[in-house]
Amino acid sequence: MKNLVRQLRKKHHMTQRQVAEAVRVTERTIISIEKEKYKPSIVLAYKLAQLFDTNIEELFCLKEFVDNEED
Repeated sequence: MKNLVRQLRKKHHMTQRQVAEAVRVTERTIISIEKEKYKPSIVLAYKLAQLFDTNIEELFCLKEFVDNEED
């Protein structure tokens, strides 16, 4: 699933390990999310959105995702 995790992580000058520790998951989970290979649970999505001071819809490009599913 397309997301802005990598961009926001870099904007906040954080490493993948720091993000993982902040939301209590493994670094591998953050890597997989950034590579769009893993869809996080709603709880993890919420924690990431809170960490980056945004909302889930924007962080995970949900409007674009829904629009593409309708095509």
